[in-house]
Amino acid sequence: MASAGIASRRKAEELILEGRVKVDGEVITTLGFKVSGSEKIEVDNKPIQKEEKVVYLLNKPKNVISSVKDDKGRTCVSDIVQSEYRLFPIGRLDYESSGLLLMTNDGDLANKILHPRFLIPKTYEVTAQGDITIKEIAKLKKGVVLDDGHKTGKADIQYIDSNPNKNTHRYIVTIYEGHNREIRKMFETIGAKVIRLNRIKEANIELGDLRPGEYRRLKIHEVKMLRQYLDRDDI
Repeated sequence: MASAGIASRRKAEELILEGRVKVDGEVITTLGFKVSGSEKIEVDNKPIQKEEKVVYLLNKPKNVISSVKDDKGRTCVSDIVQSEYRLFPIGRLDYESSGLLLMTNDGDLANKILHPRFLIPKTYEVTAQGDITIKEIAKLKKGVVLDDGHKTGKADIQYIDSNPNKNTHRYIVTIYEGHNREIRKMFETIGAKVIRLNRIKEANIELGDLRPGEYRRLKIHEVKMLRQYLDRDDI
């Protein structure tokens, strides 16, 4: 189902366990059930067909949900990206954040990017407000314990500049895990508030000059480079 663009691997497993998947008319609830490719597979009584694997790059604006639907009626990334393919976002950017968000119909690719063991780097331009010292930034680089008890991994943090009038500071921050609102919570531990968070790179894919709300399909060579990056020997 992941290869057909129905959902990510995790979501496909949920559909199976919920009894919403049939193979040749028989409901399947066993994870890992093998098929040869010639069977008729249905989800919610609708047949699925294997489709071309694609990856899109979106510059997600602020105040947009990183989902295909929202029960509160807010704008979702699926409302912005118009495609013939059934795309879903790879991971999330929180509602107030902006920047690079990859969308795909390739569940295997999405799973590899999201799986914690691969430690895929994600790079952000961060503007934080507060009295921040070099010593406190050093703490964030080593890893800190968040208010929910999670211990963050090491982070790469590069200082850009400051605005003394607004007491704000800009950094380039790279993290290697995807804990919920991680960067915002990291800066909260040193008494600072993130007022702008914009993702500019994930793995070896860069946001480039796309404006907020703009998107494009990754070219064949870009997808190939991304797959090669994910298949490298050091992860």
